[in-house]
Amino acid sequence: MRTYKRKTTRCSYTTEDLKNAVKAVNDEGKSVNAAAKKFGIKRMTLTRFLKKLNEGGDSSMGYTTPRQIFSPTQEDSLKKYLLQMASIFYGYSPKDVRRLAYECAAKFDIKIPPSWTANKMAGKEWLSMFLKRNPELSIRKPKPTSHASHPKSLNAQNVKVFFEKLAEAMDRYGFTAADIWNIDETGVSTVMKPNKIVAAKGKRNVGAMTSGERGTNVTVVTAVSALGNNVPPMFVFPRKQFKTHFLNGGPPECIGAGNASGCVTDEEFYHFMQHFIKHVKPSIERPVLLVLDNHSSHLNVKTLSLAKEKGVVMLSFPPHCSHKLQPLDVSVFGPFKKYCAAAKDAWLRNNPGKTLTIYDIPKIVADSLPFALTKINIVYGFQKTGIFPYNAHIFGEEEYSPSFVTDRSEPETIESEKDPVSSTEPYPTLCVSTSQVEPEAGPSIKKNETIDLRVFSPEIVRPYPKAGPREATKTNRRKRKAAILIDSPEKNALEE
Repeated sequence: MRTYKRKTTRCSYTTEDLKNAVKAVNDEGKSVNAAAKKFGIKRMTLTRFLKKLNEGGDSSMGYTTPRQIFSPTQEDSLKKYLLQMASIFYGYSPKDVRRLAYECAAKFDIKIPPSWTANKMAGKEWLSMFLKRNPELSIRKPKPTSHASHPKSLNAQNVKVFFEKLAEAMDRYGFTAADIWNIDETGVSTVMKPNKIVAAKGKRNVGAMTSGERGTNVTVVTAVSALGNNVPPMFVFPRKQFKTHFLNGGPPECIGAGNASGCVTDEEFYHFMQHFIKHVKPSIERPVLLVLDNHSSHLNVKTLSLAKEKGVVMLSFPPHCSHKLQPLDVSVFGPFKKYCAAAKDAWLRNNPGKTLTIYDIPKIVADSLPFALTKINIVYGFQKTGIFPYNAHIFGEEEYSPSFVTDRSEPETIESEKDPVSSTEPYPTLCVSTSQVEPEAGPSIKKNETIDLRVFSPEIVRPYPKAGPREATKTNRRKRKAAILIDSPEKNALEE
């Protein structure tokens, strides 16, 4: 029976108990009855075991696993393969796993039931028992991940360049926890995702009141330090003309701005940089480090000039790596969104029949942001990202697994190569992508490697996916990477 559970401890002795009993009979001269009583074994069981050993049989006992297609070693190899495929974001569906099992059995001449051959896949029963024998595996619903963003950018080389730049800045200026800051923005919508509620069991449609079908976003910009301090936020409203009454009920000393989109542009970020300098009070004699992403509004020459003049050292993250490297993304904005949803829910209950508008957002943020901007959350974010305390090895190999598929060297450009010394291109090193290094060795089979079919390996049947060679480009388009933005080479190149 598949789900049978033992109801008694009868006959629960091990092979070791039987061997000790046999040793007592053969070496110590005890009778079968005495040895059986001493070790708690049935007399007839010990008699059969003695006879089996004396006739030259093996010492195995108990039930075997009849009709199991793959051996434990083969199933372990299959399990590791499935885990690796999931870690690089190319996991298999249950039906694909069943097809893979059939293909592996056919490739390695393993005896299979006729139904596998007829359907070209393993049965549902096999998959169910395979998952039960390997509790590390389960059927999960994956989160959609864009091919153009996180997987290819979060690789060991990009992260290494960032930490090298971070170490350079810390060694040059001697920054402490109070001097290291992070700036980022997030959107707060007038329409929230409803929280779970208690309703009738089995009812198919359960609703919750919201302010509308589609919400309007207000951007909130804030800054935090590795010591746990924070700067009052700035609100960017989707209005061309900003009015001070938009901020009624907002956090103390907050500021606001407005534009047609409600997103942060060069002008709004320059305004927030002035706000940041006013509260942090950096200087040339006592500079501060500001880590931030590579958003275009952060690369404005006017803002970089202000930062350099006031003693703000700006260090950018590699593109599409802020979900792992940015402290605000790691430990603050997640809790903030949850507290924000609870505050919106409370507002709707306290104002029945009314619609939540963008002018109510500052009050919502004032009620929820302090719960997320706690010292514990902020300090943990800097620790988790390895920024402070400095830890260049904060991420393990599993963090870089999704980039395995696209990790490959860059091709030469179609244009004739220019001497970097004599070239008229200003600061050509900025054109070098951090992915131009040779890719690290991955789990896939190397070219011209001899395949031993005697060793069971699902990778032989379905090799790990690997992107083809990069196509040669016609232009030397600059690719952003981690950089100290106020350094003269970087700043001059941006001005150019």
